[in-house]
Amino acid sequence: MARPSSPPAGAPPGTSGVGDEPLDDDTLAAEVEAMRAQLASAPVEEVLANHCYGLFELAAVYVSQQPPLLGQARVAIDALACLVTGMEGRLGENESALADGLHNLQLAWVQIDGAQRAGASVDAVVGPDAEQASAAGPDAPDDTGGG
Repeated sequence: MARPSSPPAGAPPGTSGVGDEPLDDDTLAAEVEAMRAQLASAPVEEVLANHCYGLFELAAVYVSQQPPLLGQARVAIDALACLVTGMEGRLGENESALADGLHNLQLAWVQIDGAQRAGASVDAVVGPDAEQASAAGPDAPDDTGGG
């Protein structure tokens, strides 16, 4: 059976994706070099936006836990804010969606934090659909009227 030329999506680095057979050093080095070349050819705005989307998803995971992990979410939200606000005007076509997503995360965090401090149910403040909204990502419509 012929060995695949590249591992399937989601396969751990250094594996062929077939069984647990590790790649030899030369094959691994060639794959790393190919990935570096692909990364170098991508527009930097898209690479940064991809990292921002990852931070958005990380924050959304922490916010949607029961109970919400607000300390962890705050770190991810702050990291996203550093990129979105610090790179304002330089994130390309994704900038508006990223800024809206950041705003929605910040609003959700404040609402959940307030609810927890008041002893109220989180669902009573942000609604039972908050997890679905966070799963929709930063491109989802903003129903708060602010963005």
